[in-house]
Amino acid sequence: MHISEGVLPGWLLITGWGLTIGATYFGLKNLKDKKVPLAALLAAAFFIASLIHVPLGPSSVHLVMNGLAGLLLGITAFPVILVGLFLQAVLFQFGGITVLGINTFNMAFPAFLSYLLLRRFIKKQTTLSLVVVGVLTAFISIMGSGILVALELLTVGEVFKKTAELVILAHLPVAVVEGIINAFVLLFLRKTAPEILGGLK
Repeated sequence: MHISEGVLPGWLLITGWGLTIGATYFGLKNLKDKKVPLAALLAAAFFIASLIHVPLGPSSVHLVMNGLAGLLLGITAFPVILVGLFLQAVLFQFGGITVLGINTFNMAFPAFLSYLLLRRFIKKQTTLSLVVVGVLTAFISIMGSGILVALELLTVGEVFKKTAELVILAHLPVAVVEGIINAFVLLFLRKTAPEILGGLK
């Protein structure tokens, strides 16, 4: 779900960079030593998920895993996703450098939103709550990202209207697949590292 170079107007690129830099600062400030390995692991998962990549006009479709990063890291999802998107842009030409700020915001803000909305429901660690949180996290983060991308494409005019609609529709199955993956990951964490789920604030 990367917006390519040369699509968006300059004011939107600058706004994206401003929001991403500010949130990344607070994300790094909240990154405690004991969470560094988890942040590194989720950055790797976010990066690797993009390798199954289907181009879609000026955007693309692939597994994202931003919701899981947001749920487990909160605001620290911003620097994690920024690093992942930077490597994707440099190594595979997904998105680009000038759009890195807006692409990071599109992926990280809905992920952070899922953390704010769902973190309280994960503490009981029942099977039902973990499955529901895993599925909702995927839908909030992926469809939220899709809506942001679509709205930004619409600022350009009618030329990207069909693409904006396709971005949202194409990510519905991605959200379903990632909802299942998220639920399994949360159930696995309950069994092997329950302190990660219990430590969500």
